[in-house]
Amino acid sequence: MHESQQHFVAPADEVEVLATDRVVDAGTPTSIWGDAWRRLRRNPVFGVAVVLIVLVLLVVVWPSLFTSQDPKLCLGEFGMDSPRPGHPFGFDKQGCDVYARTIYGARASVSVGIGAAMLFLLVGGILGALSGFYGGFLDTVVSRIAEIFFAIPMVLAAIVLLQLLRPTTVLTVILILVAFTWPQAARIARGAVIEAKNSEYVTAAKALGVSRLGTLVRHVLPNAAGPLIVVATLWLGVFIVTEATLSFLGVGLPPDIVSWGADIARAKYEIRTSPILFYPAAALAVTVLSFILLGDAVRDALDPKERTR
Repeated sequence: MHESQQHFVAPADEVEVLATDRVVDAGTPTSIWGDAWRRLRRNPVFGVAVVLIVLVLLVVVWPSLFTSQDPKLCLGEFGMDSPRPGHPFGFDKQGCDVYARTIYGARASVSVGIGAAMLFLLVGGILGALSGFYGGFLDTVVSRIAEIFFAIPMVLAAIVLLQLLRPTTVLTVILILVAFTWPQAARIARGAVIEAKNSEYVTAAKALGVSRLGTLVRHVLPNAAGPLIVVATLWLGVFIVTEATLSFLGVGLPPDIVSWGADIARAKYEIRTSPILFYPAAALAVTVLSFILLGDAVRDALDPKERTR
């Protein structure tokens, strides 16, 4: 060996130990949901959305906390009167208290939105998850049926069916809205499940003898639920707007149910002389905005690209 190629190793007791590299504390391992919750708490948009939604839910559940007036009590002698103590928004043409109707109108509109979003998530999520996980004939049937409903405009179909199913109720409106929107959730669920079922933890579950249904319920669905929750949150706002649109057109909820869409329709003729139209419209806009902000915050928290940064 050439002299320049010789290597010398000093005895261990003669080597001075210098400062070691910084130890990186990885912290306690967290799940996808734990990491998402940590991101949500740091997101100011999520905080604003939660405050608005809590306020809306308080109005829905306990409207008597915000007004003591009866929204259905209309006195003709007060028609189009200006605001006064106890009636901050004044009266509409029929002599109904606009503030009370705006408060109580939240119950019907938000109930339709929440009920439709939950059923939308349940029906579309189950069908999409089953078709994506099992594939084959089931996937073909669900996909073809979904394509048929994709081709039908939701608002147009709802108008036709609500005209035929008189008298309508909140449940009727919810079922019709979900009947023509579930393919949206099914498509998202199918894609998420197909991506999740090819993961290593699914292969490990199968190797341990877990049944296919058990693998779907215990391993695939929890990891594929993120996109579904995001789309359901965003569609909740769409359902609220759609109910208001149908009520505005006179084919939604019956007149004996106070709703924002119906009140906007009642006030449209006085838009040039009175601002009473803007009160239910503003309540509708703030409510929909709060759910859209929540959906955006949840989407950012569950985004895999965001979690890797």
